[in-house]
Amino acid sequence: MIGFWNVARREPDVVAIIEAETGRSVTRGELATMTHQLVHLLRSRGVKANDVISAVMDNRIESVMVFLAAMQAGLYFVPINYHLTDAEIAHIVGDSETKAIFTTPDYAEKTMKAARSVGLANESLFCTEPVAGFVHLAGVLASQPMNEPDGRSMGLMMTYTSGTTGKPKGIKRPASGANPDEVGMLWSHPFKIFGIGEEYQVQLIQSPYYHTAVLNFANASAQYGHTLVLMNQWDAEVVLQNVQKYCTTTSHMVPTHFHRLLKLDTAVRAKYDLSTMKYVMHGAAPCPVETKQAMIDWLGPVLYEYYGASEGGGTTVNSTEWLKYPGTVGRPYHGAEIRILDEEGNRVPAGTEGLVWMLSGAFEFTYHNAPDKTASSTRDGFFTVGDLGHVNEEGYLFLHGRASDIIITGGVNVHPSEVEAVMQQHPKVADVAVFGLPDSEWGEYIQCVVQPILGVEGSTSLANELIGFCGDYLARYKLPRKVDFVDQLPRDPNGKLYKRLIRDSFIGRS
Repeated sequence: MIGFWNVARREPDVVAIIEAETGRSVTRGELATMTHQLVHLLRSRGVKANDVISAVMDNRIESVMVFLAAMQAGLYFVPINYHLTDAEIAHIVGDSETKAIFTTPDYAEKTMKAARSVGLANESLFCTEPVAGFVHLAGVLASQPMNEPDGRSMGLMMTYTSGTTGKPKGIKRPASGANPDEVGMLWSHPFKIFGIGEEYQVQLIQSPYYHTAVLNFANASAQYGHTLVLMNQWDAEVVLQNVQKYCTTTSHMVPTHFHRLLKLDTAVRAKYDLSTMKYVMHGAAPCPVETKQAMIDWLGPVLYEYYGASEGGGTTVNSTEWLKYPGTVGRPYHGAEIRILDEEGNRVPAGTEGLVWMLSGAFEFTYHNAPDKTASSTRDGFFTVGDLGHVNEEGYLFLHGRASDIIITGGVNVHPSEVEAVMQQHPKVADVAVFGLPDSEWGEYIQCVVQPILGVEGSTSLANELIGFCGDYLARYKLPRKVDFVDQLPRDPNGKLYKRLIRDSFIGRS
């Protein structure tokens, strides 16, 4: 039977995780024991089933350990983007009602500020290294029992995604109470949809595990007993080095990775043996046809694309199918369903654009503390994230863009209202519009158009000043790349901003 703890009992000496930068590794048996000890520790601190724990951590052994511990203790696990500011982290920690936070020295300061702002006590704060104000994780784990805890139950991820207000919303599914040893088939689903079975694999984790897809694929690997190779510092040639060194067979990427890999000199690419790679899964952002074609030409037909969201749903397409229908994101995988609906909620014919709705999947969900968001984005067991698209006669989905204004840059969602809300606080800004524009490497970049107050002229120095101002309140990846100035932003008599009109005027500018 698959399932992490099952394979750990069966073959405890197989390597479970390798940290590429440090060389640290841990076996299945050692990792399983660590998860048991952490469950004992959390229970001793009053954390119980259906409570929430959060992590502000990079890719390391302890990150996976915390996640797996939650998955056998019936907890909700919230992965938090470590690029966020302390205020943004505090919102997620407070909204999710987190009972314990795990972090590393690099993010300890902002995590401490976030924890204090929501009233979390120091004994609920854990760090991988000794840091003032935090419980040293390794130190307290060593004193905990190593036996498998009683009363184990299946935990769930609770990921946060930007909503229409710009504030992150937690996606929460009802707890099942299932035995964690019996849900390996369910948790391995992200691999099964690509045809990946129980054959041993080595997965190269290139992106931060706070991304839902990255965490889902890492979990699927763990359930099969695959080895995870964790990267933190991304470099195109280092990726190739790691593929060759560890004979990796699977990996998850986003189109930004493809762009940077393809920029390597052909002589550099030719230095490395990449023949072990069997599955390169990608999604999270639109991939230009030319880029994907170049990757298939290089690596062979090993690219597997998916379309979906943290909420569920989805399509997949392998390289052979994609070459037949370039640009498609595939057809619904087994158990999934896609509907294309018009504004009135009616299905539209093949080839007609409409709003894409996806089946929620094995578990229904709600947006935590956001009933209006749940109601507007779900119907009849389906949900939408605001994407427009069409299906062809063969049922392959093609995406046209976002009905909403969410910007996807480097596979990460940024809502313009977050940036606008900060920018509008600057004393020299009268009005502002933020939107995404096409970018060959990042998918989209963040463009800001500012109407200065009377008596202030737009300039390069003011643009830099505004970007720096935003940097005090927002994570780096949310900062505008470009700031332009206009005398007057177009709004209707009710104050609605004609953002699409503004955006269209910038399309094609250098």
